[in-house]
Amino acid sequence: MTVTEARTPGEIQEKTAGSGRRRLGNWVAFGVLLLAAIIWLIPLAWAIDTALKTEADTTAIPVSWIPASGFTFESFTQVLAAGNLLRWYFNSALTSSAITIIVVILASLAAFGISRVPFRGRNLVFWVILAGLMVPPQVLIVPLFTEMDFFRLIDTYPGIILPQIASPLAVFIFKQFFDGLPHELEDAARVDGASRLRIYWQIWMPLSRPVIAAVAIFTFVLSWNNFILPFIMVTNTEMMTIPVGLATVQSSYGVRYADIMASAVLGGLPLIIVFLFFQRQIVQGIANTGLKS
Repeated sequence: MTVTEARTPGEIQEKTAGSGRRRLGNWVAFGVLLLAAIIWLIPLAWAIDTALKTEADTTAIPVSWIPASGFTFESFTQVLAAGNLLRWYFNSALTSSAITIIVVILASLAAFGISRVPFRGRNLVFWVILAGLMVPPQVLIVPLFTEMDFFRLIDTYPGIILPQIASPLAVFIFKQFFDGLPHELEDAARVDGASRLRIYWQIWMPLSRPVIAAVAIFTFVLSWNNFILPFIMVTNTEMMTIPVGLATVQSSYGVRYADIMASAVLGGLPLIIVFLFFQRQIVQGIANTGLKS
């Protein structure tokens, strides 16, 4: 038998007021997020709008979203004709995919060792890895170039890939997730005779799919957008990536806003598509890095 407690009018009024405040708070949060989304999308919309204008319309006064002569794809045609864009897309896709795969494997292995393999000084090793987050990438440009030049890797795919495979942030994310997984799974596998490598590959990695997706997407985006390292390591136009190739094309335009915006849209379009398809995995992976047992 259940007993329903009688509520006084004051309690009912207080509960109603609390529900109203929560509803108001939700609407305020939604309004703030909507405003932030609009502020973020306006520059993107303006870049696309400018890319679809003629060069004369981009400098017309007063400024207008709808050009007087109508929209055109002339700027995109000129950008595609001016550079070897398909080759640059291929180079970016190849190097970014290779960097992503290597980073996921190396970072997860390092995180598994620090999180699950007891050895002396593992906390020190972890802090040394985290210290790498405080090293500006620009400081390493000259040593990395000297190293790649010594091994004759300039103007090669390994010369673009190898300097970008060290990721302290990826190690940190994987370790945080591995720390939250129950030890009972590992203990049961060890009783069955599984080696540490088998536990890593057959138990830990399948359980880490959200984090793998998040790290892979972040790594892919960062390597795709990386300009300075490919710019330093590559001199041959056939080996250029999208950011480097588009920069060389843009430098030949002078002040031509439509062409510059068209090249920027073409360079960022693959990343927008990747984010739209995998945004759930990104959010889920970030949320799961904070799990603790």
